[in-house]
Formats: sequence, structure tokens, C-alpha cells
Amino acid sequence: QVQLVESGGGLVQPGGSLRLSCAASGFTFSTNAMSWVRQAPGKGREWVSGINDGGGTQIYTDSVKGRFTISRDNAKNTLYLQMNSLKPEDTAVYYCARGGRSAYVTRGQGTQVTVSS
Repeated sequence: QVQLVESGGGLVQPGGSLRLSCAASGFTFSTNAMSWVRQAPGKGREWVSGINDGGGTQIYTDSVKGRFTISRDNAKNTLYLQMNSLKPEDTAVYYCARGGRSAYVTRGQGTQVTVSS
């Protein structure tokens, strides 16, 4: 079955950095677009970033452009999200998702990112 296991979250001060990872299994990772989505406390899920199957095209929601970088390693079936210049409003549970911005599916428990001084 499809499994997406997120890791790399934690507590970081404003302006800090984190790198999230997502280990994928149970499907052909290299032929699927992938995304990161997040859910802040008391809010609905928000799509954050997406990458095409080959990794050559990345897109971002406006609030993270210039600060976050999505990437993938198809040989390792792993998706990444490098997050720099973190802000308190980036605090959320981050989920790896199979699919793009208009249609995605999450499977994992997510990883908590908390940005606070």
C-alpha cells in the first residue's frame, strides 16, 4: 500500500532553517508529481509546494516563495522541503502528498514544525 513517512520537523527560532524529508513506498514514485501541504492549528490544509515527476518544475504558494525549496531524489524515493527564513506563521504540521496542487492525497502522520522564540 502507499506509504508516505515524513520526518525532519522540530522547534526552530524565527529566521532559522529546517529540511523535511518524505520517504515514499508502495507506488512508482518517479512517475508521480509530489507536493507538500501543511495544516496550521485551527485551520484547514494548505498546499505549499509541488514538483513534477522528473523534478524539473517546482511551484510554490506565494507566502513561501524565495524561502522554501522543494526537491526530490527518484533513486531514493524521497521528497524534500528545504525551509529557510522561517516565520512564526509557518508553524504547522507538514504533510507529504502524492499529486499536484489541484488533486493530492496524503497518507502519513505529518511532521510538526514550530517556529517560535
